[in-house]
Amino acid sequence: MTERRNVVRVSIVGEEYTIRSDATPEHTRAVAEYVDAAIKRVLHSGSVVETQKAAILAALQITDELFGEQRARQELDDEIRALSADVSRWIPPAMRPTDTGDHPAVG
Repeated sequence: MTERRNVVRVSIVGEEYTIRSDATPEHTRAVAEYVDAAIKRVLHSGSVVETQKAAILAALQITDELFGEQRARQELDDEIRALSADVSRWIPPAMRPTDTGDHPAVG
């Protein structure tokens, strides 16, 4: 059995697109609006007048944002691991979770 995909019509820089996606229509519209705004920012900067080139520059900017967020997430994950290791030393050995993800019985 195949899952039903959502079909959403969106407008990006004046062009209409039909998007088929597993995402909710609201999510798809929000993504399209974000892309539309990014391309329009590039176009309004005055440095590019061709929509295709503006789309490529917008894609580069969005990808840069993505990479920055991924870096920030990795840094946060590393900080959480370091803090967990510090806190783990304060817990008596018999009460520490095991490497299998099991947690000691409480009660």
